[in-house]
Parts: sequence; structure tokens; C-alpha cells
Amino acid sequence: MSRNFSKDALNAINKKAGKNISEGAVKRLAGTVKPGTLQSEAQLRQLIKQVSAMAKVPVSEDTIKDIISAVKKTGANPSSMETLMKMMLKK
Repeated sequence: MSRNFSKDALNAINKKAGKNISEGAVKRLAGTVKPGTLQSEAQLRQLIKQVSAMAKVPVSEDTIKDIISAVKKTGANPSSMETLMKMMLKK
């Protein structure tokens, strides 16, 4: 995905959360994502909760299930973390 999309996603999170989340914090979290992270429901659930906490955007259990289902259907990979953020912001 483009660099602008990443900045747009970060700006959207900051606007919704009313908090200034640094690009460095997002990069550190993204650095913890391994190929197996998105294959394991438990690890994916943990990642979603970490992103939610960092953004201070509550994510319901139904939304978590929707994200997990979408990741499994699309075969999302670690480089698509922006997609997860975008899905969370839509709920």
C-alpha cells in the first residue's frame, strides 16, 4: 500500500481517538507482526486488541469476529495492517 495511505490511516485513527498516536508507535506494533500472527486466531485477536488499545477505540466482540473472519477469507498478510485499522474504524 502507498505511503500516503499509511499516513491517511494514522491521521484517521488520531482524529477518531482524539489522541496523537505516533508513527513510531505504529511501526513498533507492526514490527511485532509475523507471518503466523494472522494465521493464528488467538494471535490475531491479541493484535486487534493491541491496535484498539493504542488507538483508544473500543472494539466489540462482534467486530473482532468480523475482522478475524475477513482476514481468514482474504488471506490478509502482515503488510496489510492498515486494512485491519481501517476495518476497526468503520465499526
